[in-house]
Amino acid sequence: MLKKTKAGLLPLYLKLYDDAMPEIRAQFEPFLQTVVDGLSQAGIEVMRGEVCRLRSEFQNEIRRFEENSADILIALHLAYSLSLEAIDAFAAASIPILLLDATMDAAFGQDADPARLMFNHGVHGVQDLASVMKQRKIPFHITAGHVTESNVLQRAAGISRAACAARRLSGMKLLRIGGAFAGMGDFSVDDALLQDRFGASIDSVGPEILADDIQAISNDEIEEEMQHDLAEYQAGVDPDVHRRSVKVGLGLRRYLDRGGYGAFSMNFLSFDSAAGPVDTVPFLEISKAMSRGFGYAGEGDVLTAMLVGALNQTFGKTTFTEIFCPDWKHGTLFLSHMGEINPALSAKRPVLCEKDFPWTNACNPAFLACAPAPGGAVLVNLAPGPDHTFHLIIAPVEILEDAGNPAWQESIRCWIRPPKPLERFLEEYSLQGGTHHSALTAGDWVEAIDAFASFLGMERTILSA
Repeated sequence: MLKKTKAGLLPLYLKLYDDAMPEIRAQFEPFLQTVVDGLSQAGIEVMRGEVCRLRSEFQNEIRRFEENSADILIALHLAYSLSLEAIDAFAAASIPILLLDATMDAAFGQDADPARLMFNHGVHGVQDLASVMKQRKIPFHITAGHVTESNVLQRAAGISRAACAARRLSGMKLLRIGGAFAGMGDFSVDDALLQDRFGASIDSVGPEILADDIQAISNDEIEEEMQHDLAEYQAGVDPDVHRRSVKVGLGLRRYLDRGGYGAFSMNFLSFDSAAGPVDTVPFLEISKAMSRGFGYAGEGDVLTAMLVGALNQTFGKTTFTEIFCPDWKHGTLFLSHMGEINPALSAKRPVLCEKDFPWTNACNPAFLACAPAPGGAVLVNLAPGPDHTFHLIIAPVEILEDAGNPAWQESIRCWIRPPKPLERFLEEYSLQGGTHHSALTAGDWVEAIDAFASFLGMERTILSA
């Protein structure tokens, strides 16, 4: 389910230069290839366009990008280019636009060779086009810097992923198993609003819907999956507990794959019987599903599940989580959930454990216990607002190294340090309407996730230092 982001790279140029100096254009080829290679190394599938100078050329190339399902248009000025030749095609584009403000040479000081001016003056073409786009109210993003001496291509790749994530979220098919947890109001949004605002389609079913798929799972399939788990995870679970969790999980997997869902949520209280095919909560498969790119959130929260899915399928290493406990003394927060985490974030091999489950009559399930690898991450919350609006809260955080406390080794655990004093962070988070369900994405993606919100036309707040 992980989605490769596709970018259409559009080189801009001036016909006058071809008329007067036709031999010059070929000298831009190594520069163009450096950009293609840099974006590709950052995980972007690059669809390289022909050099455009005239209105018809811009129209043809942008149409080709759209027909080939590009997620974003990246405009690169090789030299000056006339904005009025490009602007109508840009205005009609159905995909987001990123201006890549970059030139060939890293240095252009007082000792520069005047002959290099020809290869380094695209910046005023960027300014011409950006100004006219602003006048025409055409939205765009921009990243500036040297292609090898800065992180400009990594930033451009992040914004490209954001465009892909926005596209993945829009029109996502969602599954809710067991209804929403009664009384939880923060993520409670009418299905019709999600359909109207994001194009989401939502199927609400009971756990019993999985019975036929569970019963269709063969013993060979179960054994193969159990062996895969024992190779992938540290074993610490009774084989009978493991087997029933695998069987129910494989039934859920079939149902998700057949239905074409991008994200799902379940209410653990609806799994309430130890009899019949659906005899345990599929915590193990939920974690595996997130590692394959599915979105997920607990308690019937398809809103957050949709967010996790969009981020997970494009940025990768995203998990559903909750802020559970503040550590006032050390200024950190403890994140966890009952039995669900994306093991792709784990610092070490997750431990396959049995979960004591006193909440219903269902049998004890297996689940994965682990802690995410330390490093930078982004806590992302999609909060419903007044008057049927939505607000994205974005917080750069540091995942702390797991201390290895034996008491926590069979738990899902994560401690993070927020970007400002804990008290102030929690105050601002709640003043912005943040819910108790969030996504956690490993990596430095703040700028990109901010762009993701803008592509969706959504208000957002960055809780930075």
